[in-house]
Amino acid sequence: MSGASGRSGGRKLIVAGGGIPGLTLALALAQAHGPALAVAVHDPALPAGAGRHRGRAYAVAAGGRRMLAALGIWERLGAAAEPITEMVISDSRLADPVRPVFLTFGREADAEDGTPFAHMVEAEPLAAALLDACREAGVALVARGIARLEGAGEGAGDGVRAVAPDGTAETASLVVAADGARSRLREAAGIGWVGWSYPQSGIVATIGHDRPHAGRAYEHFLPSGPFAVLPLADGGALGHRSSIVWTERSRDVPALLGGDAAEVLAEIERRFTPELGRLCLEAGPHAYPLSFGIARRFRGTRLALLGDAAHVIHPIAGQGLNLGLADAAALAEAVTGALRLGLDPGSDAVLQEYERARRFDTLAMGAATDGLNRLFSNDALPLRLARDLGLGLVDRMPVLKRFFIGEAAASRGAQPRLMRGERL
Repeated sequence: MSGASGRSGGRKLIVAGGGIPGLTLALALAQAHGPALAVAVHDPALPAGAGRHRGRAYAVAAGGRRMLAALGIWERLGAAAEPITEMVISDSRLADPVRPVFLTFGREADAEDGTPFAHMVEAEPLAAALLDACREAGVALVARGIARLEGAGEGAGDGVRAVAPDGTAETASLVVAADGARSRLREAAGIGWVGWSYPQSGIVATIGHDRPHAGRAYEHFLPSGPFAVLPLADGGALGHRSSIVWTERSRDVPALLGGDAAEVLAEIERRFTPELGRLCLEAGPHAYPLSFGIARRFRGTRLALLGDAAHVIHPIAGQGLNLGLADAAALAEAVTGALRLGLDPGSDAVLQEYERARRFDTLAMGAATDGLNRLFSNDALPLRLARDLGLGLVDRMPVLKRFFIGEAAASRGAQPRLMRGERL
């Protein structure tokens, strides 16, 4: 499968990986530069299109929404984007008869432009919208991966050869590794990886329920990890739907998910909020191991790391996709600045600019999510008392609330132009 590729410019950029951050970067650059920059996305899974994303959903923060709006994607999503209008945070043991609420975010969490601080968006319609827009913008969609780069040594000149597994090769000014946490291109470039595995797994599923969620999200902290209920657009067998992100001890996952559908649903009901009534399974559950990791560098010779190829964090704050979108915004801005000055978009100066823009933010978010998980995923009484006191204080202090809202909405500090809703 491929899109239009009849560009006449002398520069080419290849994105290795057709996930959402990679497609977003490709679209941003294709829209900004037209025929002056040939953009291609290589991924062997592209024939499956958006279908490979089925059953997954993301919390898109305000900064990501502004970026997608600037690229013309948000309007294509329409009702598929469900606003989060309230967040309710509780902390208890599974068997406790009462779940005390320690922290809530309501309309005070709205972004500066009055829109919700985050929306829930299912991955399948988001990927479909990006693929359609990429085709329209002339991005070449190539159904094969990139196995290695050749000519990426110190004297790489003005290009590098990106070689596919079948031996075919293309020359590009810059290759972007968006090929996931086990990035083949990152490893081939000799870029180190620092990280560790958690003794936890993430479980995701789409749940149908017969009472409306009214845009309310729940995060219930249990000793094994958080159980989040996140609002989705209406539909399904019972009329209303939510996504769950359930963190559980890995050793317990086979027993929890190994039964029939009724037994699995019963385990979900033990953790789910009773406010949404009768439940059914719409999709999933699917489990995956959780880990933390960050690349020692976000760049190599004519190579930039993007999304999970650069960093993986715990899903406790729902910020994984937002970090990837911020990567795409920062790299698109650095490349665009170079091209408009007639400079080499794959030069080390451009890649250093990208790395400076993203490394601190990534480290800070990774440390925050790791710390939150260690603080909340346990049943130690002193820690329970301390964290519940802390949540209560935040709930009663508007200044602290606004700080945490700004962090969650990706609205604090210097942001790339696309994250501010400005076109390149």
